[in-house]
Amino acid sequence: MENKYIALKEYVEKLVKEGICIAFSGGVDSSLILKVACEAGKKLNKEVYAITFESRLHPASDVTISKRVAQEMGARHKIIQINEFENEEILKNPENRCYLCKESLFSNLQKFAQELGCKYVVDGTNADDLKVYRPGIQALKELGIVSPLAELDITKAEVRGMASSLNISVSSRPSAPCMATRLPYNTPINFELLEKIEKGEEFIKGLGFRILRLRVHGDIVRIEVPREDLKRLLEKSQEIIPYLKDLGFVYITMDLEGFRSGSMDVYVVKEG
Repeated sequence: MENKYIALKEYVEKLVKEGICIAFSGGVDSSLILKVACEAGKKLNKEVYAITFESRLHPASDVTISKRVAQEMGARHKIIQINEFENEEILKNPENRCYLCKESLFSNLQKFAQELGCKYVVDGTNADDLKVYRPGIQALKELGIVSPLAELDITKAEVRGMASSLNISVSSRPSAPCMATRLPYNTPINFELLEKIEKGEEFIKGLGFRILRLRVHGDIVRIEVPREDLKRLLEKSQEIIPYLKDLGFVYITMDLEGFRSGSMDVYVVKEG
């Protein structure tokens, strides 16, 4: 891991020399890149820009956390407002939604980077992301976005290890993917429903569950937590059920398989 970290520092420093914009969610992947870039920026006397998308498809906490972390690292933090209603295809939630969304977001970011005089746009895709269904990665490749972690074969576990050793405040922050991942493909995206899902997840997190997803299938909400938390989730059911029913969910279920990243991709992966 030490050799990979040295390689990452050298790689990112070359990018910083010619101007760098980092797509920054405040997650551990982009935070590691930002930390390394800011250290290079201080050394080279170069500005490092951290750019956060403010979108109704992403958890509201992303903006709050990204502001704090960017300030901790000394980056220039900027926010790009995204209007999802401009792309009706994304709102239809097709199987290639992630491709359409990434293409839209990063096209906007490239224009913004040019205005700032930055040659490179960088994202936090890591080596593990290349092993699962991530159609958005194809859009990044087509646009020429630089993904240092993936290119240097740095895994999620290695990212967390590096981030922890660097005392990055979000080193243990769970992944916070797009809220549309809570809905089955080809279910139209309803922002009122996504807000209810986000409220439900925040409530359950407040009961002591760090990792969870609420997946919604019509009237059914399927709660995913790690298998080791299933017993505790059941014990908290008398608090969870009335809260979720007040939000409008009818049937409250616990997924016995436990938390799986990308569980809505099961049919897509099988067909592929």
